[in-house]
Amino acid sequence: MLSFLKPKPAIETERMTLRLPAHTDHPAWAQLRQMSEAFLTPWEPSWGHDHLTRRAFTNRVFWAHRSASQGTALPLFLVRREGGILLGAITLDNIRRGPAQAGTIGYWIGAPHARQGYMTEAILAVVHHAFTVLDLSRIEAACLPENAASRGVLERAGFKYEGVAQSYLQINARWRNHVLYAALRADRRGRTGGA
Repeated sequence: MLSFLKPKPAIETERMTLRLPAHTDHPAWAQLRQMSEAFLTPWEPSWGHDHLTRRAFTNRVFWAHRSASQGTALPLFLVRREGGILLGAITLDNIRRGPAQAGTIGYWIGAPHARQGYMTEAILAVVHHAFTVLDLSRIEAACLPENAASRGVLERAGFKYEGVAQSYLQINARWRNHVLYAALRADRRGRTGGA
């Protein structure tokens, strides 16, 4: 068996298990993404024509396990323990070692599960894991300026506003500015106001 296919430990929160995706997750993932398409597409890069296919999902699973094994990313599914329901996903990506000791988080939640505190709970757990287990010093995040829900969840999770990145990502096929946030392991900045 390839080493990157060995199961990795999960992160447990009050209501969820955060774990690497498995091939058997495809039906639940595809259904949740499809039913949440209108909710997600204003905030995400454009979906490819094969986005929901089993083949694309299989590639996603291999990438997730390989990245976690290599220590370059930690892509996790949010699974509610009660009922084993897939809620969304969070990825600690672009993990940089050496003098940076930093990473970037990205996340999405299915429309039926939004505004119930799941993503704040997941972000807090992943940031704690990044600081205490992975020994990172800085976690960065970015979102569209008008995405009040995403900005709110980052601020509730202790992230501080740091500025604006011009033409940061293509969202829905357009280059878009993003507001930047960060959480620091030893944060002495106090509260900072967002734009």
